[in-house]
Amino acid sequence: MTLSAAGEATVSPPESEQVTALPAAPPAAARSPSVELLGAAAIRTLDILVATLLLLVVLPLLVVIAIAVRIESPGPAFFSCERVGHRGRPLRMLKLRKMSDRALGAALTTGQDIRLTRLGRRLAQLKIDEIPQLLHVLRGSMSLVGPRPEVAEFVGLHRDSYQEILSVRPGITGLSQIAFAEEYRILDPDDPVGHYVDRILPQKVGLDELYVRRRSLGFNVKILYWTAVAVIMRRPVAVHRDTGRMNLRRR
Repeated sequence: MTLSAAGEATVSPPESEQVTALPAAPPAAARSPSVELLGAAAIRTLDILVATLLLLVVLPLLVVIAIAVRIESPGPAFFSCERVGHRGRPLRMLKLRKMSDRALGAALTTGQDIRLTRLGRRLAQLKIDEIPQLLHVLRGSMSLVGPRPEVAEFVGLHRDSYQEILSVRPGITGLSQIAFAEEYRILDPDDPVGHYVDRILPQKVGLDELYVRRRSLGFNVKILYWTAVAVIMRRPVAVHRDTGRMNLRRR
């Protein structure tokens, strides 16, 4: 466990656990290499267009929030955390700071986490702290839609699965992000890491593998739509573990 540059706790694995470059997963059986290439180009074009538009729209809000973060709690407005990125490359993922500067503890956040500032708790609930990752999308190290990037410690627990998962760019949103949009509420506050590793992570891995196998421009657009339903409209969304089908969760 180490401390990020801006004060939030992250897990930093020893060199022996770091994930090296991984080979790409084989293409879906019904897709030719040319179709795969065209699909990837279409997804990348969507990423650039949408990320550019969103940044232009939210930039004034981002500036105001960054100032508010600095006013409420001493320290930088942003922090970066180490994650495993595309093909196992290191990814320094940028976020708005939501914890007190130099906070220590587990890398996972629970609903009652005392390290969160008042503003930071709200940022986490609304997923606003993720907005800076649009810059990663423009740079090409992330996609709007894809598997959620994990710390190397967790990737090492499912190495075979991550051979496939890391063959695509990690995403700001995706099947596992939608399915566990309220993760901070369900984590066991007494043992968040154990609960995550035993109960939540295996489900996320399964959903991320499913996404990689079904990845397409149309599927990404559907995921973006249901992300808006979950985050903006605050409606609970269910994700079918076998098909990836998304619909409103029954109350």
